[in-house]
Amino acid sequence: MTREFTSVGVVGLGTMGAGIVEVFARNGIDVVAVEISDAALDRGRANLTGSTDRAVARGKLAEADRDALLGRVTFAVGLDALHSVDLVIEAVPEHLDLKQRLFAELDRVCQPEAILATNTSSLSVTEISVATARPNQVVGIHFFNPAPVMKLVEVVRTVVTSADVVADVEALCKRLGKVDVTISDRAGFIANALLFGYLNHAVDLFESRYATREDIDAAMKLGCGLPMGPLALMDLIGLDTAYEILDTMYRRGGRDRRHAPVPLLKQMVTAGLLGRKSGRGFYTYERPGSPKVVPDEQTPTTTEPAVTGATLTKVGIGSARSELASPAVVTKVGIVGSGTMATGIIEVFANAGYEVVSVTRGAEQSAKVFEAVRTSLNKGVVRGRLSEADRDAALGRINWSATLDHLADVDLVVESVVEELSVKKALFASLDETCKPGVVLATTTSSLPVIELAMATQRPADVVGLHFFNPAPAMPLVEIVRTIRTSAETVATAQAVSATLGKTGVVCGDRSGFIVNALLFPYLNDAVRMLEASYSTTDDIDHAMKLGCGYPMGPFELLDVVGLDVALAIQRELYLELREPGFAPAPLLEHLVTAGYLGRKTGRGFRDHTRR
Repeated sequence: MTREFTSVGVVGLGTMGAGIVEVFARNGIDVVAVEISDAALDRGRANLTGSTDRAVARGKLAEADRDALLGRVTFAVGLDALHSVDLVIEAVPEHLDLKQRLFAELDRVCQPEAILATNTSSLSVTEISVATARPNQVVGIHFFNPAPVMKLVEVVRTVVTSADVVADVEALCKRLGKVDVTISDRAGFIANALLFGYLNHAVDLFESRYATREDIDAAMKLGCGLPMGPLALMDLIGLDTAYEILDTMYRRGGRDRRHAPVPLLKQMVTAGLLGRKSGRGFYTYERPGSPKVVPDEQTPTTTEPAVTGATLTKVGIGSARSELASPAVVTKVGIVGSGTMATGIIEVFANAGYEVVSVTRGAEQSAKVFEAVRTSLNKGVVRGRLSEADRDAALGRINWSATLDHLADVDLVVESVVEELSVKKALFASLDETCKPGVVLATTTSSLPVIELAMATQRPADVVGLHFFNPAPAMPLVEIVRTIRTSAETVATAQAVSATLGKTGVVCGDRSGFIVNALLFPYLNDAVRMLEASYSTTDDIDHAMKLGCGYPMGPFELLDVVGLDVALAIQRELYLELREPGFAPAPLLEHLVTAGYLGRKTGRGFRDHTRR
């Protein structure tokens, strides 16, 4: 039998602490809410009443329930008010010495059987526990912000935490309507250990001016379906908090350089640019604490490009991009390839009003591509997204060919052939001979160096990457990859074309992985390493990232969808280019690929899909 908690103490009533108070009080548990001073207590009370009032205004909480909730909370200054509670959870700032002093005092004040819990997101629960004479009754209960909304709780046991204490806390989480994952005391636990390496890498891309803040954030939101971009998320978390978490993870987690805070982060913290709470971080906000972003000196300006084959929207040209240039007029597009991606790109261009020349290896391949495009367009009609007339018009704009000679008069060529460098280089050499001067030659490669394809031609200034995401008709993102030889006019043309397709084009340099894969796949690789170390299970890691970070899929779900062989190939390319030890593919990933466990397409990857 697990124990019944009737009263709980919460120490620290900032955003997180007040949210934890609300969680307990919503579920019928009496709460003693404690702060260090009357002023801090008033701020904490305001945090709680503000949150509950907003819930009432949004129809998520009845007024009577709000009043009952607030009636369960006793506010007090000083720890002595916690003398009779069953559980205390602290949510004070992330400083080890502060938490140790607090726990030593709680050990003195609280009844002997009380459980003492920390909401730390990165510090050692073990080091906190030894400040007490009851380390077996100390546990980590890591809520996620905002605590009333986020479903995940990480329950962190130390090597001496009593099994009964862990069981009691797990039962409490269920009573609170939370999903708990129980893990051992390791830097970052699950969610932060996977999240903050990714966030730090995004800051590194921004610091090196690889891409603008807007493009980095848009790429991860639109390319991966994340609720927020990494730099906007850093501003929400607080750059000082992020710095402390990264620094702790670096020191406690084996000094992995990917967790060493990027120098820009320390500079911003020192300058007081802490994110939303200070009114400025990577973005500038209307006022401290406001979520509303306002323009600043880094906000992209807009220019109206020349009209192409379809109506254009404004295209943002950020301060970190090439100088302003006029895009070329594009009315006719050639697409080379016959795979799934090529088929989707053909549909996208034809739907947007462009005349399309589809080049495949023969009539049989062309017939298959035609059938695939028609089937997809028919689905659009059935779903009410497309009229029959629009479908017929789109199909009428496509010309089918088995020879590159028919690309002689196009304005843009997009290649989507097999992802092999030698094949693509040979194709670009042939396109160089066939196409008229000034044609933009684009590759949809997701991992190969664009510059090598450009140098296979006599016109490297006209070569650019146009990395569509699968399925191309549905995914709103295009990565526009410029090499050191790509002209400003070529980039502007790629941006203008992306806009007419209804896509968001993000501009980046010619580095392995571009933006999305460079940030996504190291995170997936880290998840495999975590599983490999037997730190947690596939289910718990997936739960942690979905419920704790709002990701649409957990890392192992996503790996099985993408294909483990694809993930391994991309991770190898990243490692070969960056030579960062932390980017080396996880041995478990390599073993699964060797065994033929490639994910859904083979029926088995990290999970067995044959039984579903």
